[in-house]
Amino acid sequence: MKKVAMLLAAAVMIFPLFGCGGKETNQEAATSQYADSLEILNKVVESYDENDLFAMYGGDQQNAVMDGPGKFDISKTEELDYTLGLPADQFSNIEDAASMVHLMNANTFTGAVYRLKEDVDLDAFTDSVKSNILAKQWICGQPDTLIIINVDGRYVITAYGEAQIMEIFKNNALGALDGAQVVTEVPTV
Repeated sequence: MKKVAMLLAAAVMIFPLFGCGGKETNQEAATSQYADSLEILNKVVESYDENDLFAMYGGDQQNAVMDGPGKFDISKTEELDYTLGLPADQFSNIEDAASMVHLMNANTFTGAVYRLKEDVDLDAFTDSVKSNILAKQWICGQPDTLIIINVDGRYVITAYGEAQIMEIFKNNALGALDGAQVVTEVPTV
């Protein structure tokens, strides 16, 4: 009888472990192999063929980096919207950002990466950004395409610009980044 009771107690303690083995905890789901948004853009730029790479700058206006992506100070909320197209209702949902913009014309190419805070609804975030960018009034020519890419559930890439440049950027991002998937690809017209 004692052995049966011990076996029953052991079974009761082991049984709940089977239900938990395949699930990710919130902490595991929130981790990423990428350190920050700038690392993601640098990986994309490093994958460019020399003939496809364009003159660019990155970062915010105060801390601009020439010839490459740059870290974007997320406390510069007005610039987040004006330059990158991030709507005001999403400012509080990001904890890191980086950008790369075509040196001659932002409508030719503007790209940004945002690290989302934990528990941010990815679909709501991307829908809000999409609506904000598509509602912009364009000066000096309209971009052709808007692309939004989910990178491992923690980072979101937004980019808009000329169709051929956008296709190259998209292919480089998907090839260079583990877990990258296109969420949205639409014309800006």
